[in-house]
Amino acid sequence: MTDEHGPTAGDADFATQIDDDQSEPEYHAAETADGMPIDRFIDRELSWLDFNLRVLELAEDEQVPLLERVNFLAIFASNLDEFFMVRVAGLKRRIVTGLAVPTNAGVAPQEQYSRLVARARELQQRHARCYTEWIGPALQNENIFLVGWNELSDAERTELTQRFYDEIFPVLMPLAVDPAHPFPYISGLSLNIAVRIRSPRSETEEFARLKVPAVLSRFVPIDASGSTTRFLPLEDLIAHNLDELFPGMEVIGHHIFRVTRNEDFIIDEDETENLIQQLEKELSRRKFGPPIRLEIEHDVEEVVLDLLVRELGISNDEVYPLEGELDLTGMFQISNLDRPDLLYTKRVPVTAAPLLPKDNDDGDDIFSAITRKDVLVHHPYESFATSVQAMLEQAADDPNVLAIKQTLYRTSGDSPIVASLIRAAAQGKQVLALVEIKARFDETNNINWARKLERAGVHVVYGLVGLKTHCKLLMVVRREHGKLKNYCHIGTGNYNPKTSRVYEDFGLFTDNDDVGRDMTRLFNELSGFAIQRHFNRLLVAPRYLRKGLVDRIQREIDNAEAGQPARVRMKVNSIVDEKIIDALYRASRAGVQVEVWVRGISSIKAGVPGMSENIKVRSVLGRYLEHSRVFAFLNGGNEEIFIGSADMMHRNLDRRVEALIQLTSTQHMSDITSLFDRAMSDSTASWHAQPDGSWLRRAYTEQGEPLNDLQRDRMIEIQRRTKGRNR
Repeated sequence: MTDEHGPTAGDADFATQIDDDQSEPEYHAAETADGMPIDRFIDRELSWLDFNLRVLELAEDEQVPLLERVNFLAIFASNLDEFFMVRVAGLKRRIVTGLAVPTNAGVAPQEQYSRLVARARELQQRHARCYTEWIGPALQNENIFLVGWNELSDAERTELTQRFYDEIFPVLMPLAVDPAHPFPYISGLSLNIAVRIRSPRSETEEFARLKVPAVLSRFVPIDASGSTTRFLPLEDLIAHNLDELFPGMEVIGHHIFRVTRNEDFIIDEDETENLIQQLEKELSRRKFGPPIRLEIEHDVEEVVLDLLVRELGISNDEVYPLEGELDLTGMFQISNLDRPDLLYTKRVPVTAAPLLPKDNDDGDDIFSAITRKDVLVHHPYESFATSVQAMLEQAADDPNVLAIKQTLYRTSGDSPIVASLIRAAAQGKQVLALVEIKARFDETNNINWARKLERAGVHVVYGLVGLKTHCKLLMVVRREHGKLKNYCHIGTGNYNPKTSRVYEDFGLFTDNDDVGRDMTRLFNELSGFAIQRHFNRLLVAPRYLRKGLVDRIQREIDNAEAGQPARVRMKVNSIVDEKIIDALYRASRAGVQVEVWVRGISSIKAGVPGMSENIKVRSVLGRYLEHSRVFAFLNGGNEEIFIGSADMMHRNLDRRVEALIQLTSTQHMSDITSLFDRAMSDSTASWHAQPDGSWLRRAYTEQGEPLNDLQRDRMIEIQRRTKGRNR
């Protein structure tokens, strides 16, 4: 998958699902008045581990292109790292401080911690086996080899030793441990070599730590011959040249290890005068969080393990001995090899048909296209560059544009979005950028962009105290025929050109007056002190979103009890909120057909007799990260469909500014309904939630034929829709 290590299909955050906020209060489950059991919820942390298992199952699938399997292998590792850094670390902190409470499934905190650690250990071992038993041999069959030092020829060792002297040796910093040199700080997620050395004179044994430099490529390429590609792990090259680092000493052993630290932190915004300065302080402290996991080679010597456990101050249940390579996030380097035959077929996003110039147009005028009718774009199948990015670029240079207002939660490091805002401000336009500097693991990037925008004359604000601004909003104010007109974009994903190529998201462009008024009022609330209590087309959190959805679920219940067809559909990244889930349980018991399309965490139990037999939960994972949020209510045949930024989690509904917009175009609603039909169909490859909370993957027929690939089929469908019209 944590959105957001600058993700691409080969990046660490392609499927991350970690919560941005550790401060959320736990829900105390209890049997409700209508008799629903206390164990009606699935533990959210265990559900997240099940999600990461689905990622791992893609790595294990021999029908997935090999380098894509390598990519999923690395994604699993990156996801699990962040899970430990945030969720496991946060739970441990709450247990130690006495702040932990039972889970929504009624499990005591210490029991929950034990379950998480046991499950994570099981998955990490399965992950290691996936590499050693399946992916490693499969790579060799394709003449891609990760070799050890002992597998090299004498000539290759000589050449690599010289490369060690020239390119690696000067960067290394061995640190001894003795009375004059205390045990060194071990940075989180760094790869390290524990070295045992002996003095020939005194015969005393010493310990030293050597950090494998993260500034160098994890795998060192060896001169290829023909079609063969070979790599040597960097730590292996260093380990076999340790004599050069400890001259006059005898190297008697070495072991690779890696430490994961608590990188969670909390800022009291009510007590902070300067949010950026306080955030920067906390970011500098993040890397010094206490260790919560030690990964080490399975055959580590007891004396080395005892020393590491003692000096790091961790318990034995936080030690994870592993076979094979440590830190398989390094496999992203392998997945990026130039082997198109081992990757998904390359597909280029097309320009959305309504945004293509008409025959009599002189050029691409996105405002004219939006004036003709509302435009719904579906990324990455339809291009972000020729829609959202094009709108901003045109607005920045258009003399009729007076103002641009935009929320920025995460954006890419070389963002053309930010460049357009800066250019617009330089041309004298009013530009407002609401930058969420608390977006987890993107804080530093967002702080840098906020300061750059401020220096360019952009009005930069940081939202409301105590709330994260997560909604995806863009508004352009333009003078036309002597009047002001608002052009709006409301999306489900970040304004990030890089992630838009692999994140599945919807975005609506409209010049509707009601939406323009809603957006104006919402931006005023975010940048000033206006308190808006009514919106026409928007459902906004934290005030109204949960209530608006629960009311609509209740309407479906009323319709079902009146003998009318009733259905609720939700497409989300996560569904955890107990009030929403209980409303869906009530709907199921009333005969409402409930369909939940979820990528990651799901605390809802599907198909339980007497409680949720009318609830179906499916998950789709593949080459793109399913990221859009959609909410549909049959409403007696007058269906309502919303798209937006909110997941069904406490943080989204209570502590974030989120916005959903209701679609009004019958064409748009029909398109989403058709997509949902296919996602929930038994003929589509997906994971099916079981009544006990487990997931069953169904990707092939009984005859071994692959089921329909929803993402591939969607790309083909949209390409056909625009065939002959894209230039």
